[in-house]
Amino acid sequence: MANHAAAGPKARARTDSPGLERRPAIRRPFRWLSAAAVALALALAAGACSSGSSGSTGGGERQRLRLGYFPNLTHATALVGIQEGIFQRTLGSGVTLETRTFNAGPSAVEALFSGAIDAAYTGPNPAINAYAKSDGKAIRIVSGATSGGALLIVRPGIAGAGDLRGKKIASPQLGNTQDVALRTWLKANGLRTRCS
Repeated sequence: MANHAAAGPKARARTDSPGLERRPAIRRPFRWLSAAAVALALALAAGACSSGSSGSTGGGERQRLRLGYFPNLTHATALVGIQEGIFQRTLGSGVTLETRTFNAGPSAVEALFSGAIDAAYTGPNPAINAYAKSDGKAIRIVSGATSGGALLIVRPGIAGAGDLRGKKIASPQLGNTQDVALRTWLKANGLRTRCS
């Protein structure tokens, strides 16, 4: 079992037991429909957002939607939606889109809880934790944006899980989606982890 007391921003796990061969990565093409579905969900969420700090009263003043996302490939839906203006077009001229980047889901959830942002792309683990911590009162999960996107990048010479025995492995943050996916994969391949 993993000891979850890690030093520093990155969790480092050591593997201690032999594993099985790695499974091939599942590759899925980016789907523009996914971006459109998320943009529509954002538009619906924007209609429900209060913009207390901007003083909007619904009397024709612009509302704002403060959106959090990660500046990496696993958040391609957000990157493309923002870069190509898809979100802003879908939200319309009455809503200003403000964006903020995060390195991991738990920090995005903290921003949601504090009122610093209105919506965020996060993985399932931080979303479920936020829902559980607030008894379902602080967040709503409105759409899924991606699946099958977690990959473990290794040095040349590592061909399977067994080659990771005794090696140090880093994940962005303890408890984020990549950390949980990594630990689950290692366990399924007969490896145990511990934090150092």
